[in-house]
Amino acid sequence: MGSENTKLPIIDFSHEDLKPDTLVWNQVKSKVHKALVEYGCFEASFDKIPIHLRKSIFESLQELFDLPLQTKLKNISKKPFHGYVGQYPQVPLYESMGIDDANIPHKAEKFTQILWPQGNTTFCETIQSYSEHLSELDQTIRKMILESLGVEKYMDEHMNSTNYLLRVMKYKGPQNNETKLGLNAHTDKNIVTILYQNEVNGLEVLTKDGQWINVDPTPDTFTVMIGDSLYAWVNGRLHSPYHRVMMKGNEARYSVGLFSIPKAGYTIKAPEELVDEEHSLLFKPFDHVEFLDFYYTEEGQRCASALKTYCGVWI
Repeated sequence: MGSENTKLPIIDFSHEDLKPDTLVWNQVKSKVHKALVEYGCFEASFDKIPIHLRKSIFESLQELFDLPLQTKLKNISKKPFHGYVGQYPQVPLYESMGIDDANIPHKAEKFTQILWPQGNTTFCETIQSYSEHLSELDQTIRKMILESLGVEKYMDEHMNSTNYLLRVMKYKGPQNNETKLGLNAHTDKNIVTILYQNEVNGLEVLTKDGQWINVDPTPDTFTVMIGDSLYAWVNGRLHSPYHRVMMKGNEARYSVGLFSIPKAGYTIKAPEELVDEEHSLLFKPFDHVEFLDFYYTEEGQRCASALKTYCGVWI
């Protein structure tokens, strides 16, 4: 189980004067950089999502996962981990579904129509509005990351190189004889992940010194972490943390994650400004989709670091 003593930094993004080139912006940017170097993640306080929408998102998740299995299985995708995932013996408590481009109204409606052919306006509007609001936080954080590393000239290219995936997750409360493992330890493979959960904890993050710490967000905070694709793009200047879910009670845990993901065909390559004598090139250029395909092979699952095995520069 994770430690209760170490806590992730909490960074406030709710200030009304949080605009580029202001004192507030630079102060928050400094905190973001420090947290991502040390932990690879932090808790974000963000008030742009109304309380009623935060409540509605979990009502929508419960409605979604209460659907019959044969209905949920209609959520299929050729992309790894984008469709329905569940019924795995290794992680029997875990079930999830992916919604591509949930921030775009017609994409949210397309997903809704698959599972509710008769329509479900409340569900559709809830996931779309939630994703659209949270994408603002993602873009703010990524702008701050590029500024803090002095690579602002790549801002437009970087921001236009990604799509969003909304992944909704349910962890069944374990019975007495069941494993407490909700999800195996892993690093995310995308750019930035923003997680929000109901009031059932379970997320744990591995620190650089090998200590598992509990993530204990409040109803007003979101957990932000970077993935391997951003770790490679910044040439290791920030940390991509291992994390897992360990269930601690018998109550179901609901979580929703917004993932910024590189578009197919976009080559992830560290800017030349981030490669020097002190920071040698760590990874060869790669395509995110091809990397994901490797990750889900037997070799990719078996190796200690799929990213290093797939495209690491060995000196």
